[in-house]
Amino acid sequence: MIIDLRSDTVTKPSKEMLQAMMEAKVGDDVFREDETVNQLEARIASMFGKPSALFFPSGTMANQTAIKLHTNPGDQVICDKHAHIYNYESGGAAFNSGVSCKLIDGERGMFTAKQVLEAINPGAYYYSPSRLVEIENTANRGGGSCWDFNEILKIRTVCDEKDLGFHLDGARLWNALVAKNETTMQYGHVFDTISVCLSKGLGCPVGSVLVGDEAIMKNAIRIRKVFGGNMRQAGYLAAAGLYALDNNMERLVDDHKKAKNIGEALIELSIIKTVEPIETNIVIFELNKDVNETEFIQKLKDKNVHIIGMGTNKLRIVTHLDYTDAMHEKFLKTLKNLAV
Repeated sequence: MIIDLRSDTVTKPSKEMLQAMMEAKVGDDVFREDETVNQLEARIASMFGKPSALFFPSGTMANQTAIKLHTNPGDQVICDKHAHIYNYESGGAAFNSGVSCKLIDGERGMFTAKQVLEAINPGAYYYSPSRLVEIENTANRGGGSCWDFNEILKIRTVCDEKDLGFHLDGARLWNALVAKNETTMQYGHVFDTISVCLSKGLGCPVGSVLVGDEAIMKNAIRIRKVFGGNMRQAGYLAAAGLYALDNNMERLVDDHKKAKNIGEALIELSIIKTVEPIETNIVIFELNKDVNETEFIQKLKDKNVHIIGMGTNKLRIVTHLDYTDAMHEKFLKTLKNLAV
């Protein structure tokens, strides 16, 4: 039994999802003739109360398209220092859009409206114009942390007052919605653009969707083309997304419960310095200084358990729909018996 907890991106389509994919009605999506892609886009747009949605091969491309739509070269994006768009998208904001990032020193990937105000550049010509505020919910490097929606509303007010765009990297928004009992409509009402991932918690093989207001989204399909993201008979992939929305949302609760179980087991180990608060499906923990991170990962790998290191003795575990009850039981026993 191999237990892969490196990410929720390692999942594989179930037989039922594959069947839905095989039965998809497809066409040429470049001509906007793929019936299943159109259905997925319309459904997700409706869920968020937005007029427009566009299917993308990846969350990174969806985020990069949003940044491009909101900004001009030389502008500045305000985001957390741990933001995915800054740390894990290969410098795409600078490469694709010619923008810089003003990094906020937030708490577990989250910040306040007051910090946004303080981060906005003065209007003098020798400053980069602040154009966009970006947040990530859940925050990956924050350990799957969930934003306080009231703080999001306050940031929206700042954006309105200062004429800033507001983008949500909602790669794991589904997890936040389940954990906080919130709705897609709430988020759609607040943000100008939102990217949501189908290939993480929902278990699809490929795909993200960008939703937004009509004015800003009208150029999205051209930017997707510029970035090389146009697809043809993409309905086979979109069908997986439709299946996931119908079948894989409510079960996210199980992933969250298992993550908390793992956190409780880790706290009991003398070699663990800290375990960050666990709200969703991500567990981030820190080893004691005298424990070698590489050796610890290898020790688990020798027991057929795969996790990922984040540097400076911090490691990450992510639960997902392919992490079964049997795997969970075995992993908890492995942790309990672990000797370093």
